[in-house]
Amino acid sequence: MILLLQYTLIFASVLVLVALGGCFSEHSGVINIGLEGIMVMGALGGALMMKYLPDGTSTFLVILLVVLAAVLLGMLYSLLLAVAAINFKADQTLVGTAMNLLGTAGATVFVKAMNTAESVDNVSSTIQYINAKKAFLVNIGGFEFNWFMLLAVIALAAAYVVLYKTRFGLRLCACGEHPQAADSVGINVYKMRYAGVLISGMLGGLGGIVYITAGVSEWKFENGVAGFGFLALAVMIFGQWKPTRIALAALLFGFFRALGNVYTGFDFLKALELPSSVYNMLPYIISLVVLAFTSKKSRAPKAEGIPYDKGQR
Repeated sequence: MILLLQYTLIFASVLVLVALGGCFSEHSGVINIGLEGIMVMGALGGALMMKYLPDGTSTFLVILLVVLAAVLLGMLYSLLLAVAAINFKADQTLVGTAMNLLGTAGATVFVKAMNTAESVDNVSSTIQYINAKKAFLVNIGGFEFNWFMLLAVIALAAAYVVLYKTRFGLRLCACGEHPQAADSVGINVYKMRYAGVLISGMLGGLGGIVYITAGVSEWKFENGVAGFGFLALAVMIFGQWKPTRIALAALLFGFFRALGNVYTGFDFLKALELPSSVYNMLPYIISLVVLAFTSKKSRAPKAEGIPYDKGQR
């Protein structure tokens, strides 16, 4: 039971971070389908930092540098969406899809080239971070607390305050609801949309490194992030683009994802004699069922996905 709680919280932390990133982007008016690719890039930045940090680095410094590396690479990668969607008014869904394909492929090629340069016998796309990963874990009475869980809670609280209690958040939401009206009162819609996309890159990149360190001490980048970017989009929609609801949705989906890791510890689940793949598919099946019943009631920002044109009224 402790292990189920542990995995539920860490997977929910991933979903909260990435879904909040999508929430900021869509509140600004830009659909970010590319969260999957952003997660991969954030995971790559964090994994490389963990790999090359010297032994003996303090716990605080390890956490700080790994988070910064993941966040910065995620933000840099999200600039592809920002430039294409905001400056060139490209189709946001197509750009996001291309980013997902490019993210996994680019990370795989880069890691294989890096490993080959270090050893001609190593052409895998795997990065190991066994020692550095220990900095994120604290054992509390058999429960393995991960500092990323705390970061997710802080991000959730910050997102709620920023979106609903600050001038920046209200302006961001205005740009996603009625950008022409926002522009008429002096709000720079382009800058606000850039800010929304960059914040989504920051949180998506952080979610990527949280995901790959959730249960293992190395990651093969050919595997990507197993569709968690799309699962986070489902969490965001189910949560109605609201941080508190997103947190509840993330716990639900995180619970079903955790079952795939720990179902062997429950006799009544073992008695069903279902293959492990069924448990691994549960969160994705649940997301389809939930969205099928709730999508009609979804109230997305009115101007999301619509390129802003100053001449349009």
